[in-house]
Amino acid sequence: MGRRGALGVWLVAAVAAGCGDGSSLRFSIAGASARVALAAAKVTGQEAPMATALAAAATEASGHPGFDTGDYPGDDAMRAWRGGNSPYEWTGYYLPSPCHPDQGWSGKRETLTQMGYGLAVLYVGQQTWGRKPGAPHRIPVKVSRKQKVRVGHGRKRRTVTRTVTRTVMRLAPPPASDATCNADFVKAERGEADGVDAAERAAREGFAPGTVVFLDLERMDFLHQQMRDYYTAWVRAVLADGRYRPGIYVHTYNADVVYNDVKAVYAAANILDEPPFWVAKSQGFELTKLPHEVGHAFASIWQGVLDVEQTFNGKRIKLDVNVAGSPSPSAVMGRTDAPSN
Repeated sequence: MGRRGALGVWLVAAVAAGCGDGSSLRFSIAGASARVALAAAKVTGQEAPMATALAAAATEASGHPGFDTGDYPGDDAMRAWRGGNSPYEWTGYYLPSPCHPDQGWSGKRETLTQMGYGLAVLYVGQQTWGRKPGAPHRIPVKVSRKQKVRVGHGRKRRTVTRTVTRTVMRLAPPPASDATCNADFVKAERGEADGVDAAERAAREGFAPGTVVFLDLERMDFLHQQMRDYYTAWVRAVLADGRYRPGIYVHTYNADVVYNDVKAVYAAANILDEPPFWVAKSQGFELTKLPHEVGHAFASIWQGVLDVEQTFNGKRIKLDVNVAGSPSPSAVMGRTDAPSN
């Protein structure tokens, strides 16, 4: 049997061994085929362009695992997680932002890329926190007062003064003058200002033009118009700046509405590209799946596991688990503009 014939038999056997039902089997089939093809090529001394293509297909079929965590784990932990049996190719990178002022990730871009990490850049903007922006609301407040009570028995009975504390609901005061994160800030004007800030902070961290910056929007049971005004203004501001590509992190519950709004902003700016979307949904998540299998064709990242602790090479990190369509979700991408008339 000639070399080409031998390789073909190996490939047929590999695919037959991997066949089964379910889209999650793509990874095992493509991966097995690639490994067998590479082995056959090595045995026969043949170049293996088909094996190389299958290996690439296996990577594409399985997506690219990544994790994100708000607190920077430290250089030692991040370095440890690039070796051994850790599956993660990329990590979230938190810019200092209104609702995440922590500086822990600042200055780590070059360090992490040298370690071999891809990056997904996050900017945590204003949130509604379960209430209508600008509407009066009540908050729990602890109230203390002095109270005289009788204690003891018989001749030892006496009056003492004690401090009694209880919790009451009172009308919330306006945001403090130095506040950076408050539902009352959710409006178009603040969205524009935060978009400008996001671009400036990304530039300060040394991210190249074209890098995707994801605006973090936490789940909302009701998507108020003020929030829609906020995130569309944020996207317009980042597009107007021209250096970076705005994306959105959003829960599946809000994803379709937010996508349609952001897509309209892209279209108004004469940009044909799909806006990058990072969608959170726990149901049905597997690292072998592709992002769009979250249930939204526009998803480029699927976040499926929240607030878990994992240990690799002796380093424990509390994290969220994701799968992306590329090994570096914020990597520089070209921008396609519609031809002007």
